[in-house]
Amino acid sequence: MANMNPITAWRRLLALPNESRTKTLFMAFVVSATCALLVSGATVILKPIQTANRAAEQQARLETLIAGIPGMSELLSQEGGALSTVVIDLDQGAVAKDVTPETLAAALEDSANWTGLTANQDLAGLGQRPNFAQVYFLRGAEGDLSLALLPVSGMGYNGPIDAILALRADMNTIAGLAITGQSETPGLGARIEEPAWLAQFNGKSVADASGTVRFAVAKGVAGSDFEVDGITGATRTSNAVTRIMRFWLGEDGYGPLLDAIQRGEF
Repeated sequence: MANMNPITAWRRLLALPNESRTKTLFMAFVVSATCALLVSGATVILKPIQTANRAAEQQARLETLIAGIPGMSELLSQEGGALSTVVIDLDQGAVAKDVTPETLAAALEDSANWTGLTANQDLAGLGQRPNFAQVYFLRGAEGDLSLALLPVSGMGYNGPIDAILALRADMNTIAGLAITGQSETPGLGARIEEPAWLAQFNGKSVADASGTVRFAVAKGVAGSDFEVDGITGATRTSNAVTRIMRFWLGEDGYGPLLDAIQRGEF
């Protein structure tokens, strides 16, 4: 009867010559399994740190965006002024009932919480849109909404463009835009991160009197209150920013939320 003692079996394995196929395959398996375990463990251990770092980076960008809007830093520093985080049900334009900032990531792992977009709807090139989005509201000392900070995203020329759009209380006047991620061509499309270009957004209008979203990046010099100057040599990136803004400001993006705020529901 074979000896089933694992210690004995281990000793027999180690006693095999190094050229033994059995020993080679077993040791390769042990090394790969150990590496996989270490990588998995490191991923689990580092995930909270990575999440915290991303949150801190986004918070820093939010603070920078707010600081660049005239009067906003003072408002935030006033007694009672506060920046709150809210998860919005985009279809309803209301605060999500069962999803919080803490549970949002888990909720978006469920494909049922995403909406497919038709070619006509998908201006931003997303393919699908999450049903929930985390937004930020800045309120004054009296509790009145002063600013809404809305994450927006879409496909640029070389890859995704992520940004945070700040709208003033009327939900029709842009207070600022901060680019939080992009991979456009350096010296051309990547200029969407330049402070001088982003400064043009402050004070621009979103929609006309009929409610039609008209914001656009012009093909040259801006010619209306709805436009900012185009970027020379980066027409595709400029067009992408226009499409991203129009999608998220429209009915398939934050449109229902903006309507609800204008009705005084927030």
